[in-house]
Amino acid sequence: MFADQFGRRFYYLRLSITEICNFRCTYCLPNGYSGPSASAFMRRDELRRVMRVFAEHGTRKIRLTGGEPTIRKDLDAIIADARATPDIERVALTSNGYRLPERAAGWAAAGLDQLNVSIDSLDPAQFQAITGHDRLQEVLRGLDCALEAGLTVKVNAVYMRGVNDHLGSFLHWLRDMPITMRFIEVMETGADPGFYERHHVPLSQVKQQLLLEGWQPVVKRRDAGPAQEFWHPDYAGRIGLIMPYSPDFCTTCNRLRVSAQGKLHLCLFGDHGYDLRPWLQHDEQADELAAVIRSSLGDKKATHGLHERDTGITRDLSMLGG
Repeated sequence: MFADQFGRRFYYLRLSITEICNFRCTYCLPNGYSGPSASAFMRRDELRRVMRVFAEHGTRKIRLTGGEPTIRKDLDAIIADARATPDIERVALTSNGYRLPERAAGWAAAGLDQLNVSIDSLDPAQFQAITGHDRLQEVLRGLDCALEAGLTVKVNAVYMRGVNDHLGSFLHWLRDMPITMRFIEVMETGADPGFYERHHVPLSQVKQQLLLEGWQPVVKRRDAGPAQEFWHPDYAGRIGLIMPYSPDFCTTCNRLRVSAQGKLHLCLFGDHGYDLRPWLQHDEQADELAAVIRSSLGDKKATHGLHERDTGITRDLSMLGG
């Protein structure tokens, strides 16, 4: 099984299939996407080889990310490839919800288990101000379609001081909405360090508020992501908190990332990626690919450098899908 020198095992692969995104979220791509073109990203056969080798070495959950993965016309086929990969138990997708009402059922039919959708505000005007798109009602309809299709649904919101740092509307929504609402701390990136200064809120404060109001911790699955989840008997939904600045955040790391350009990233805020593409051209290269990945894991650090203001090479979150 893929593991590092600190004994951490990697059950979870975050696989980016494009860096392109059609939204302009203030915390990620406020000026729009300006990176590589689609021709720079891995082909479907290369993605299949990545998934197969990771599954052969202990990965049980694959999350397809972007950019915005729905940009790819072959997304349904990629989902089906992930589902068909031996030993993969869960297939997840992170999306901004664009055209979600018409696509959710097809993703479920292709084999998707879980859908994470970014909704940073339940106020239509604020949603448009954050994302650059007046599509909140469409995205909310899409959530209902996803639930009807049998998908497990989670909603992500970057929790920003002075923008959406109020729980009331979200808590009201969760009383009857059977989803997990996950709040993510603002993380500093290379593109706009000042954004972090203006909008960061330690979610440890929100955690203490939830505990005082009777929310209780949920036991995590071994392939779960970094969120600490909480449930309450009076609510249909749950709350998750992703707190990268907490002192023990990296001790239970169970995930690796492969970028759309075929580079292995040991951390979202690492200082470089390891090019896997030379070993993704033929099925017969699987053993060599596994050896390259295993060797690279020797460089994985005990923790990220965010506390020292070291954001690595991450210019924006669309680069690796968060």
